[in-house]
Order: sequence, then structure tokens, then C-alpha cells
Amino acid sequence: MPTLEHNALVEMFREHPALAPRLLATLLHVEVPPHASVAVVESSLDQLIPVEYRADLVLELRDDGGALVLAIVLEVQRDVDPDKKFSWPAYVAVVRARKRCDAIVLVVAPDAGVAAWAAESIDLGLGRGTVTPLVLGPAVVPEITAPADAEAEMATKLAVLSAVAHGNGPSGLTVLQAALAALGRLDQAHAMVYFQLIWNGLREPMRQALEELVMERQIEGEATFPPSLQRLIDRCKLEGIREGELKGMREGELKGMREGKLEGMREGKLEGKRDTLLRLLARAGIVLTEDESARIQACTDIATLDRWIENVLGAKTATEVLS
Repeated sequence: MPTLEHNALVEMFREHPALAPRLLATLLHVEVPPHASVAVVESSLDQLIPVEYRADLVLELRDDGGALVLAIVLEVQRDVDPDKKFSWPAYVAVVRARKRCDAIVLVVAPDAGVAAWAAESIDLGLGRGTVTPLVLGPAVVPEITAPADAEAEMATKLAVLSAVAHGNGPSGLTVLQAALAALGRLDQAHAMVYFQLIWNGLREPMRQALEELVMERQIEGEATFPPSLQRLIDRCKLEGIREGELKGMREGELKGMREGKLEGMREGKLEGKRDTLLRLLARAGIVLTEDESARIQACTDIATLDRWIENVLGAKTATEVLS
């Protein structure tokens, strides 16, 4: 099943199709044919490629006269998948035959190991022909360490790709700062998707460093990052099991097993969820009355606590959260 990270990268190229040929030319040094337009044509994939061979995206480049000059089959690859070595040549062959134009496979692979695997030439048989995918991975995506002023749309997307590829590297924090500044040029919906894409790819030390950086800038009153960034961080945390919730679950489960009581495990889960809810409320600046605090502490229904936790995002009052 496609993940958020996979879909977010696909949507990046779907919404800005000119990004693909631009990156081919600037990062991979491919001589892209002169063209006047770039269009997404995945709506015709049902006729182009059998269902078991479904590409993520197909882009068409046309010249001033409307003639096709290049078809780009774009694939987002986050893990090694041996089956792709058989399907990628099929994509190129089918698109080239149907479109009657040059065709290439462009693979977006944020992981260095996956990128190296994807870039290997694919022998079609007995050394008589090969298909070599072009790969956008950490080796070719530059480390963007400062927000660019020109070509804002292109610069924003490249900054996001840079953060995904290099966020855990030696220059990770500087790369993340540039990406966050770029997200400030986007609307809330896109900023949230791209931020979660970046966040999900970070390992814990960088996640913590990123959150501390955001909090520090907010305290200092600097407007480097989007004002809603802390809410984006909170939302990302809600997508998984929060540290406090996990701790409560582990402690409760261990206590229950030691004492031979299932009640211990259940109470551990409840305590973890109560703690998560209270911490998120405090972070959101929502002050509880004594009655509201007592209501949370008295709640013994896990589904209700889950609902209240989700309600924190976007809420301004305790009433909205505890509805």
C-alpha cells in the first residue's frame, strides 16, 4: 500500500510537472529535447500499461507544434523491490511503442542505498540490450542550506527534496532550516503534507533537534518558519504512538504481567493517553478548569481519549477538545 511519503513525492511532480525535466537537465545533466509544455497523462495509463504494471506518473513533453518529444515515466522508490527490474523496462517499451517517441524512467529515491540499486543498468537478456533508469537520489540532489529568492516554486520543491535526502546527514539541521523557510511560501495544506514527508524520514535525534529549533525561534519571536509549524509537529506526532503514550503502555503492560493482572495493562494504556492529551493541551496553550482536568483523569474509555487527542489539533478551547 502506498505510504504518505510515496504519495507526497508523486503529488509534488503531478502538481508541478515541469519539475521533472528541469531536474533532469540541472541535476542529471540530461539533454532534454526543446519543449513548450509538460503534461501529466496518467489518465491514459489504463490503456498503456497492464494493471500489474502501473507506473506512478507519466509526463509528456511537447514542442511548439504539439508533437511529442519525450515521455517520462516517473517512479518513487523508497525500498529495494526486485520486481521493478522487470517492470521498468516494460514501462519504457510500452510507452515508447504507443506514443512513438523517446521514453525514459526517472526514479525518485530518497535513500542512498535504494538510489544506487535503482541506478543499475537492467540487462534485457544475453547482454543484447539494457535499460538504465535515471535516478534522483542523495548523490545528485544538492544540499540546500539557504532559501533561494528566485524561481520560488522550483526552489521550494528542491528544498523539500533536499531535506528528505539529507535531513539526517552532517548538514541536516541547516538543510532542514532552509526547507522550513521554503514551506513558509506554501499554503497550509501543502506545507503540512511536505512537513510530514520530511518529519517521517528523520531519525529521532534530528526530530528532537528540529522541534527544539522551532520552539527556540518561536520564543525569540523570529518569523523564519511558518507560524503554524508547531501544530504541524504535533500533528505528525499524532500520526504515530507518542513517546509518553508508549511509555505508559510499556509500564502498564509490565506491571500487569508481573502482577498477573490484565487491569495493569489497560490502566497503563489509559495513563499514557491521558498524559499525551495533557501535554498536547499544554503545548497548545489551552488552560483546563478543575472540572475539565477531573473529567480527563476520570475517563476510562480509550476511544474517547483518542478522540480528544485528535481534537486538540486546531482547537482553541477545552470545550472544543472535550466535545
